[in-house]
Amino acid sequence: MIETSETIDEFLARHSMDVERLIREAAAKEVMPRWRRLGEHDVDVKTGPHDLVTDADREAELFLTKELGALLPSSVVVGEEAVHADPSSYEAIQGDTPVWIVDPVDGTRQFVRGETGFCTLVALARRGVVHASWTFAPAREQFATAVRGRGARLDGEPLRAGSPDPGRDLRVATSHPDYTTDAEKRALLGLWTDGVAPRPCGSAGLEYLAVARGESDAVAFSWEAAWDHAAGLLLVEEAGGTHLTRAGLPFTVRGGNTLPFTAARDEATARKVVELLSAAV
Repeated sequence: MIETSETIDEFLARHSMDVERLIREAAAKEVMPRWRRLGEHDVDVKTGPHDLVTDADREAELFLTKELGALLPSSVVVGEEAVHADPSSYEAIQGDTPVWIVDPVDGTRQFVRGETGFCTLVALARRGVVHASWTFAPAREQFATAVRGRGARLDGEPLRAGSPDPGRDLRVATSHPDYTTDAEKRALLGLWTDGVAPRPCGSAGLEYLAVARGESDAVAFSWEAAWDHAAGLLLVEEAGGTHLTRAGLPFTVRGGNTLPFTAARDEATARKVVELLSAAV
């Protein structure tokens, strides 16, 4: 439990491992027992046929909301499913109170199909600054963490994004066409050019992890939902990468970004992707 005068950095020094423990517990209790065991009654549609929610999403978020709130009583939790139920709860990201940003199952479509490409995302932010993040892919037994100014790790080992190999096509994961407007499609079409190998993204959290590991060179996304981006953006930053919106500014979880935006292994790659995204707009 945080002390009244304790800073977020002091809290993280004492409790980062407690957060990891709670995320593992949420996955063990609420997510993995349902993986590959979902019935039709366990899956619902939210805004459309590609926007799914399961009992695992709901129950894992409820668990994390309760436990993270107890660990840091001065905080609030902004979770994907709670915001779907009450959109006004998203406004907490704008305030001065520490905010846990939670995506209980990122990659729900993959989860429903019984694939391994899903994860739980948690980030701790205040005044629009993400201070720490946790990315857990339980079916792959991967756990990535990042603390601002203290680096990024995967299963305890340092992560370094590095730079793309000269002369090789840039590997870029992009927003899935099902989720883009006509204007966003035009911008993303700028990546279909010589020297770039674009593909539709899977779980956003795992795509960010791939950039932080140097397995992908960049992502190019066209939506702002903080639960999809907060954890991964810090992970990429702390692995040595960067992120830019089409306006050439860093992405902010507070919103108001010029979209699409990119996160990339290095600044040169980020600027190249932004240039291509802007060419067709």
